[in-house]
Amino acid sequence: MYISQLSLTSFRSYAQADVHLAPGINVLIGPNGVGKTNIVESIGYLANLASHRVSNDAPLLNFGAERALIRGTLHRGNQKTTLEVEITIGKLNRARINRANPVRAREILGMVRTVLFAPEDLALVKGEPSHRRKFLDELLVALRPVEAGTKNDYERIVKQRNALLKSVRGKSKLNTSQENTLKAWDLQLASCGARLIRGRLDVLMLIRPYMQAAYADLADGAKDAKAIYRSSLETETDENGAAPSALEDLSQEEIQNLLLDAIEANRSRELDRGISLFGPHRDDLALILGPTPAKGYASHGETWSFALALRLAAYRVFGDDDPRPGSGPILILDDVFAELDATRRDRLAHIVAGAEQVLVTAAVVEDVPEALKGHFFQVSPGQVVDA
Repeated sequence: MYISQLSLTSFRSYAQADVHLAPGINVLIGPNGVGKTNIVESIGYLANLASHRVSNDAPLLNFGAERALIRGTLHRGNQKTTLEVEITIGKLNRARINRANPVRAREILGMVRTVLFAPEDLALVKGEPSHRRKFLDELLVALRPVEAGTKNDYERIVKQRNALLKSVRGKSKLNTSQENTLKAWDLQLASCGARLIRGRLDVLMLIRPYMQAAYADLADGAKDAKAIYRSSLETETDENGAAPSALEDLSQEEIQNLLLDAIEANRSRELDRGISLFGPHRDDLALILGPTPAKGYASHGETWSFALALRLAAYRVFGDDDPRPGSGPILILDDVFAELDATRRDRLAHIVAGAEQVLVTAAVVEDVPEALKGHFFQVSPGQVVDA
């Protein structure tokens, strides 16, 4: 798939921008801070309804604007679709498909698929668990758009359950109404949480072999790369030292029962702390390189290779999910080559060069490998022109 025309209104640094992109390789050149990343960020937003740079929508609006608009013309095989997302702070975002009546923004999830490499990806290895959870959840929603509802429901459930736990924090005994309400939230958390965990585990099993192969390609196979799902249930269900990956063999119903058991067995701990201690919001993806955790032990080059391997694995999974011609994801390489040594730079370039559409951002032309020197654009503040 590819985007042929991108229009931005009041998005980030652009009051108005219209960019005509081509299939194949598109390279955005310009100094740091002129708005190159804003362009590729907007395409990522069409795909995920989220930014890879910020956690909320407010910074996406041009200063002083009440709303922002992203419009893209998507080509997927022989099908051509115009997609539009309106971002309005304080209101539900709306979308249009082929200029029809507005619908909920999440109705367009799954229509655009992107795999984005960016400097922020170092956080997948070096950062907090929330970065790795987000990686799994975004891939899950891209593959199964219906799970966007599961994720949103789960976040709402945890928020409301935590509010109840906080309101009764420190109490030695709950009244009947409080106890019944908490049990109702227990069941909802376990049901929705089990579905989300099972979905993450399914995604992990899909990406794991591709991740291992990609890391070996990028780093000469010097060390084995592994990824293991670490559940908040691990200490409760792992009394005999069983590998936490055994969770992968459980059904959604079995995971739900484990969650309920853990919640009931640790009621006093949750009441003392006033928070929900079990569920996918407390889980992590352990990344292991050779015999040691990648976080804290991997070199800068190894960290980059691991992060890139995760993204390349996502690219391969998308290809398996929809192998029809013209259905592969758009690849975005946002200012990554300046961070890579020459060997990794060339290897990554040759791996992704065959994608139907690749978007590259770089400060100078010299940072772009020969294999990725395609259609060039010059970016200056508020403006994108053919170079």
